[in-house]
Amino acid sequence: MVKIARIGLIVPAGNTTFEPDFASVTPNGVTLHAHRVYGSGKHKVECEEAIDEVNAGVREASRVLSMTKPKAIAYGFTTATFYRGVEHAREMVRTIEGISGAIGVVPSLAILEALAFFKAKKISIATPYPAWNNQVLIKFFRETDIEVLRLEGDIRPAEEAIQSPMWDQVPEAILEFTINSCHSKADVLLLPCTAWRSFEVVEQIENKLGIPVVTANQAAIWKTFRELGIKYVINNHGTLLKS
Repeated sequence: MVKIARIGLIVPAGNTTFEPDFASVTPNGVTLHAHRVYGSGKHKVECEEAIDEVNAGVREASRVLSMTKPKAIAYGFTTATFYRGVEHAREMVRTIEGISGAIGVVPSLAILEALAFFKAKKISIATPYPAWNNQVLIKFFRETDIEVLRLEGDIRPAEEAIQSPMWDQVPEAILEFTINSCHSKADVLLLPCTAWRSFEVVEQIENKLGIPVVTANQAAIWKTFRELGIKYVINNHGTLLKS
C-alpha cells in the first residue's frame, strides 16, 4: 500500500546520487523535496572540521524543508552521520525532528537497522573512501556488536584521491571492486557511501556473492518508507527492499 506523503532530502552540495536513487523507486503519491548543504570549501579533503561545517547547515535545511510539511526528512551524507559515533548520529536525528516536526532518517543508523534486520554479526565493507573516513567508520562499528571482518577502500592518499574520487565510479567498476573486496565469511556486504552509484548494481552484487548487500541509499530509502508505512515490493535493488 502506498500512502500520499512528502519526503524532504538534505543533500551535500556535490552529491548527485542520493536524489536520483530515491526518485528511481519513489511511488506515485510520494513527492521528494531537496535542500543542499555545504561547507566553506577551505578544507582540501574530508576531515572532522570540514564535515562539522556541512553539518552546521542541517538545522537551517530542516527549517526550510519543514515549509513543505514533509512526513520524513532523510540526510544524504553517510560519513557526516558516523564520524562522531552512534550517539552523535542519534542527536542529528533529534535535531532534524525537533526543528522540522518530521521523522528524521540518517544513513548510518538506517544501516545499523538494516544489518539488524538481516541479523548480521559479521560484515565485510567496501567503500570509495580514503583512510580517514574508513578509520572513523571502523570506530563507529566498534560501538556496536557487529564485527567487521574486512574493509576495503581507496588506498590512495586523500589529497590524490579527491582529484578523482572513487565515489564517482560508474556502476560497472563498483560491481567489480565490491565483489573482489568481500570477505568469504561475511553475513552481509556493506557499501556505505550515498554518493556512490552502488544502488544501481546491488542486485547484481547479491547474485554474485549469494549474501545480502546493504548500501547507504538503499538503507535510507528502506528506513524512510518503513517509517511512513509505505509498503510495496521494490525489485532489482537487493533483498532489503523486497522485504
